[in-house]
Amino acid sequence: MSEAASPHQVLPAIVQGGMGVGVSGWRLARAVARTGQLGVVSGVALDITLSRRLQQGDPDGHMRRALSHFPVPEIAERVLARYFVSGGIDADAPYRPVPRLGLRPHQARAELAVASNFAEVFLAKEGHGGQIGVNYLEKIQMATPAAVYGAMLAGADYVLMGAGIPTKIPWLLDALAAHRPVELPVTVAGADADDRHVVTFDPPAMLGATLPPLSRPRFLAIVSSDVLAAYLARAPLTRPDGFVLETSVAGGHSAPPRGRMRLGETGEPVYGPRDWADTGKTAALGLPFWLAGGYGTPGGLAAALAAGAAGIQAGSAFALCRESGLDPELRLRLLRQARNGSLLVRNDPYASPTGFPFKVAAVPGTLSDPGLHADRPRLCDLGHLRTPYVKPDATIGYRCPAEPIDIYLRKGGAVEDTVGRRCLCNGLAAAIGFGQRRPDGYREPPLLTLGQDLAFLDDLPDDYAAADVVAYLLGTPPDEAGRAREHRDVRLG
Repeated sequence: MSEAASPHQVLPAIVQGGMGVGVSGWRLARAVARTGQLGVVSGVALDITLSRRLQQGDPDGHMRRALSHFPVPEIAERVLARYFVSGGIDADAPYRPVPRLGLRPHQARAELAVASNFAEVFLAKEGHGGQIGVNYLEKIQMATPAAVYGAMLAGADYVLMGAGIPTKIPWLLDALAAHRPVELPVTVAGADADDRHVVTFDPPAMLGATLPPLSRPRFLAIVSSDVLAAYLARAPLTRPDGFVLETSVAGGHSAPPRGRMRLGETGEPVYGPRDWADTGKTAALGLPFWLAGGYGTPGGLAAALAAGAAGIQAGSAFALCRESGLDPELRLRLLRQARNGSLLVRNDPYASPTGFPFKVAAVPGTLSDPGLHADRPRLCDLGHLRTPYVKPDATIGYRCPAEPIDIYLRKGGAVEDTVGRRCLCNGLAAAIGFGQRRPDGYREPPLLTLGQDLAFLDDLPDDYAAADVVAYLLGTPPDEAGRAREHRDVRLG
């Protein structure tokens, strides 16, 4: 069994949030890691982002450079042969699809997942000695083994996971560090309690090469309650190396309130005392933890340290910085609205197909606009948030409450589950400039998410860098040489 990072290693005071699809990209994670804090890439849908970067021609050559370091060149060559388009596809041409997630093994899908996660982490770690983590959603179980393995091949220092109960991840990291075949249980709707459904991944069969054992990354479970933290910490097989304890104001998905869902006057979930995590009980577990959601200020960091935390996780401040993966024009629009007080970030209980509340930033021209959402043709062609279910003939099908309602109902779904659902896969991809272009001329509109606490903007420059955020949070003057270096990296990379 591989060992995790040394317990004597200095823990970061700041964990950069792993946001959206590509918002926390390799440029942002690298910039944060170069300051000595933990840079984190989002591991969600990296198969889509790599394939679309390659179809855009990879103008800076970064994707091809990363893939040139992949330990099995034949796999990288197959990915390039399938998706790379010299000079890029036409501006109106649709992107070539990637294989959708499923329970059955699929060689091309697994190779793309491994290669895309490898490339993102490789680029984030390139050129410095800082630490890089990768963030996944537990809800996207069918993608996890191949994605995590790719990140580990590139030397990921941390794996973070939220939006579920990640009981199997510590074991998974142990097995993958030794290149052992793995089976990860997958939740299947309608399955009997004694049915066992898994997604498999076999590193030796894929790589066909003898590789030295990998360094096992530390695992941080993103949780919303001390009760869940205690549950995970109870046994070695489920125990993470630490926790991110997240409140309901954090961006992206948040845990639903405990008990029956109640909505307030604004239509948002109402959280009460049962939803407030006890930091004292979390500290008593003896594992490091970071506080997230409303802690992204120097005072928030001081409060977290006083509560026994190792530090904080901050997301929104980094999402709006220059190294963010957001489409540049959308990022500046978000900044302008946030600074003039007109930005509303709503914790929408229905937007996400996962059923978890999801923060939606109200920006004109995006899927936050009810009219634009109503005009969008319902379809599910990316499928990362599809749910496997048992069909009447006992085979496995896949459905998503954001797909056409009649199709969803034919698959046994409930009509109430379709109300208000947005296609997060397409909307979040469009937010970073990779929106699909349909043959009929329709272009996928973006969907933007952000945290609900934007107090940090009062103390940051109008257009700021990741290094400015770190300096602000730590209460230290920015290192002018470091800032200049980061600015140069942004221009060149």
